[in-house]
Amino acid sequence: MKKKIATLVAALCVFGAAAFFFISQPQPLDGAVLPAHTADLKNGEILYNAGGCISCHKPAKGVKQQKLPSGGAPLHTPIGTFYPPNITPDKATGIGSWTQLQFVNAMKRGLSPDGKHYFPAFPYTSYTHMTVGDLLDLHAYLLSLKAVETSSNKQTEIFGAPILRRGVGAWKRLGLNAVTFKPDAKQSARWNRGAYLVSGPGHCNECHTPRNFAMMSDFSKRLAGGPHPEGKGKVPSLVGLIARKKFKDIDDLNSALRYGEILGYEDMSSGGMGDVQTNMSKLPESDTKAIAEYILSLN
Repeated sequence: MKKKIATLVAALCVFGAAAFFFISQPQPLDGAVLPAHTADLKNGEILYNAGGCISCHKPAKGVKQQKLPSGGAPLHTPIGTFYPPNITPDKATGIGSWTQLQFVNAMKRGLSPDGKHYFPAFPYTSYTHMTVGDLLDLHAYLLSLKAVETSSNKQTEIFGAPILRRGVGAWKRLGLNAVTFKPDAKQSARWNRGAYLVSGPGHCNECHTPRNFAMMSDFSKRLAGGPHPEGKGKVPSLVGLIARKKFKDIDDLNSALRYGEILGYEDMSSGGMGDVQTNMSKLPESDTKAIAEYILSLN
């Protein structure tokens, strides 16, 4: 009887391991997703600022070239410390050797060039909603920056990272909604532009939407605020801002996004919003107004 139980347990373990391996397999896009495309560096720069790439990929303190996204500054989270990598075009330590398809798979599928799963501290769960054309423009813009060689790319400081990384593949099956943004025909072009910037490159959802026990965004409370991703304090709700008398109208929120505390909008400088506002101030005003229109429509 004991042998039969042991055999059954062993069979279940083998089956479970095989099922885990299958479910967690990477699901990359193939070259067919790449359109014939002429890169627009200006658009790439807009997307770079909308995404606040420099805020996460900034170098550690004391490193030269602080204005370039050479990575290395630690990102502390409740589950461990991440070190966003170098995304300048250095071929040895950056993304200079990445193909367009590898970049698109990183942004839309959360996969490294060698096919490993990225942890969703890298917000590909939002970037996946971007159009491929925009991603190609962003890729071209990054490659136009000055290459910075970093001395080392520190590894993620999470217990059991290799196993957890593979488990991210299973998590993606449930937590990655890899659907490209589709405009709402019932809304204005400006509202749709704002919705796209907020949902995709701006990745506002990553901080302003709470997560469940599996660290998946709880979209029943989308953009309604929640615990800060770094584990300290809370991120405010973006819902009902006019009703809560946070802002008067689109022009008011637009001014906050563009000028922040310079014009007395003190809330725009706390909890990481200072960096966000700095990046937003570099966008065309048509885009900050679009973002304002969309956010103020949330009720």
